[in-house]
Amino acid sequence: MSVRCFVGTGRVDAIPGTDRGFAYGDGLFETMRAHRGMVPWWDAHWARMTAGAERLRITLPDPVQVAREAAALLAGDDGVLKLVVSRGDGGRGYGPPAASTPTWVLSRHPLPASAPAAGLELRWCAVRLAVQPALAGIKHCNRLEQVLARAEWLHLPPAERDAHEGLMRSGDGDVVCATAANVFVLHGSRWRTPLVDRCGVAGICRQWVLGALEVEQSVLGAAEVDTADAVFLCNAVRGILPVARLGTRQWPLQAQVSALQQQLARAHPGFAPPQSSS
Repeated sequence: MSVRCFVGTGRVDAIPGTDRGFAYGDGLFETMRAHRGMVPWWDAHWARMTAGAERLRITLPDPVQVAREAAALLAGDDGVLKLVVSRGDGGRGYGPPAASTPTWVLSRHPLPASAPAAGLELRWCAVRLAVQPALAGIKHCNRLEQVLARAEWLHLPPAERDAHEGLMRSGDGDVVCATAANVFVLHGSRWRTPLVDRCGVAGICRQWVLGALEVEQSVLGAAEVDTADAVFLCNAVRGILPVARLGTRQWPLQAQVSALQQQLARAHPGFAPPQSSS
């Protein structure tokens, strides 16, 4: 992993100890798939960060400088680029300063392993997501619910630790998302995905799917996942991820999901299958 830290326009060696992102999670982040040193969905990621910054009243760094530093860090390679922006220094106490200089960090990471060809195996998470419309949709830095949900794997019997992802529900019991992905279900010819107006993240790949398919955004119950004809997850780093099993429920690979993966590969070169060397 390679990391670059900044306060305002100046590069620094480390995040200041009084930073509000470190102290309170007072910030935003984006995790992006890079292809040959470029981020094909850069504009969509920056637009979501801008919307989050307006919601939290956080000043963002200069986008031209961020893009320049990101390109230098990627150095023409494939990988995962993460951008974290905090409100910056604010001293002790919850009250934010009237004006602040953002702290921001760029880091580069390897691409994740490919998903299994047969599809993902899921489990239900015990941890529930709090309903908070003021934070719904944006990718803020307080992700303790997802951390606790992922930590559930550590306490499972070894035979039950093979799940690739977990589905999360709100405190009201509605299905919201996976720990690090959005979820879509098919009933007959009707695609549905949960609303993210009360909790959850409006994912960048989710946004792409909403433009590629006719999808109803609605409240979704657990039974509607179990009885679906097909299920897939998606996120901006791993793309479209077919689901093969949830508990005792199993699904074969579905033609519509495979077609959507191919469509995504044409839209985002980072998701294109590797070229044969022959």
